[in-house]
Amino acid sequence: MLFNSTEFLFFFPIVLAAYLAMPKKARIPWLLLASYFFYGCWNYKYLTLILFSTVVTYASARFLEKSSSVKTKKWILGLGISANLFVLFFFKYLDFAFMNVNRLLQAIHVNPVANPFDFLLPVGISFFTFQAVGYVIDVYRGDVPAEKNFIKYALFVSFFPQLVAGPIERSKNLLGQIKALEEKRTWTKDGLVSGLGMMLWGLFMKMVIADRVAIFVDEVFANTYAAGTMEMAAAAVGFSLQIYADFAGYSAVAIGAARMLGLNLMENFNTPYFAASIAEFWRRWHVSLSSWFRDYVYIPLGGNRKGKLRKYLNLMITFLVSGLWHGAAWKYVVWGGLHGAYQIAGDLTKPLRARVNAFFEVKEDTFGHRLGQMIGTFLLTTFAWIFFRADSLRLALDYVAGMVTKWNPWVLFDDSLYGWGLNHFEVNLLAMAVLILLAVSLLRSRRGMDLGQYLLTQNVLFRWAVMLGLALLILVFGEYGVDFDSNKFIYFDF
Repeated sequence: MLFNSTEFLFFFPIVLAAYLAMPKKARIPWLLLASYFFYGCWNYKYLTLILFSTVVTYASARFLEKSSSVKTKKWILGLGISANLFVLFFFKYLDFAFMNVNRLLQAIHVNPVANPFDFLLPVGISFFTFQAVGYVIDVYRGDVPAEKNFIKYALFVSFFPQLVAGPIERSKNLLGQIKALEEKRTWTKDGLVSGLGMMLWGLFMKMVIADRVAIFVDEVFANTYAAGTMEMAAAAVGFSLQIYADFAGYSAVAIGAARMLGLNLMENFNTPYFAASIAEFWRRWHVSLSSWFRDYVYIPLGGNRKGKLRKYLNLMITFLVSGLWHGAAWKYVVWGGLHGAYQIAGDLTKPLRARVNAFFEVKEDTFGHRLGQMIGTFLLTTFAWIFFRADSLRLALDYVAGMVTKWNPWVLFDDSLYGWGLNHFEVNLLAMAVLILLAVSLLRSRRGMDLGQYLLTQNVLFRWAVMLGLALLILVFGEYGVDFDSNKFIYFDF
């Protein structure tokens, strides 16, 4: 069930209305039922995967809390994590493993081995698996107590707004709020207004911006050999815009829906393209995942506590694993490796850049200097996104080669760029929508609040004018309808 679907347009108001009207004791079972129904709409058979992950991690946490032996606790932790990662590997990476083994076998002239299993990738499996595994680690570390109520814990793992594409929540935040649902006030006006504003903003980003620019991006990436440098460069920048509007849009809808239900999810995006370095970019982009890898992979590996060389090794391992988390393909590993290399290069060249700036008397605390850093960071991330977006590593390399060899600057003046899926009107409309996105991003950067929170600081007329305006823009200019093949959210594949 997509957030931008007719089904969700009916599903969520029904869930919300019943939730607000029912007795406090019924709220958690109701949300759990709604969450399982929401996921079951994709493929009801895969509900067993969520249930399996829930049961294993719930039991692991309970046994961890009861055990007094450090050795036993390590065994319980290892078994709990391994069981979840095995399921993730089986459904997401088994085919990738067979493919690479067969390449090695072919290299030594041995017949390939067929994969006997053929499953569709369960939607959101990486997200709910990491959320459940993070909870077990938190209990092992003593950061949170093991939850005794299975229904409450099951809702933590499967809460529908963030179930299939995050944010990847921590037990300290979401589970604690779920446990308080039986005591909290049924609803607040501020929560409903702020949440609705966020949901509308998220749908605007997805339907007006992401799905519109996707038409151009898909056309160029599908016809790489017919495109020139200008089309390829524009499509690369377009995908940077698309994936941000798409994923940040999903997160905004998820945060807004949860807020209307009285639950506060963690922020997942903080104007990442305003970052002045790759390290800062990852503190702003997909915050729930990047912080998960920091806390559960990078720091346990040793972080930056064991010298420079070990720090760089830990960084690269973390980013390579992060790339593989995104998909079972070498293009994702290369994408992750590029970001690891960016960070290592940035750290290594920091003293040199400081001396160069001092020699040329560059004022580092100026807007111009930070703007240059932001542009450079954006270009680096955009280059890496090419590997993320291309259908394969080979096509990504061909794309990069074509982008630097097939110069055709004349297309900027002969209107041929408008022949790649978007006409003049669509391009102008997209430009206006991006200006709105930029304005809201500046608001977030300067005021330190999302659009929903900002609307609460304004008077009623302005508040509703903004929300009605967003609703009209979605209805009139959103990409949908009989002839439109609506794009699912990009991160549903991960």
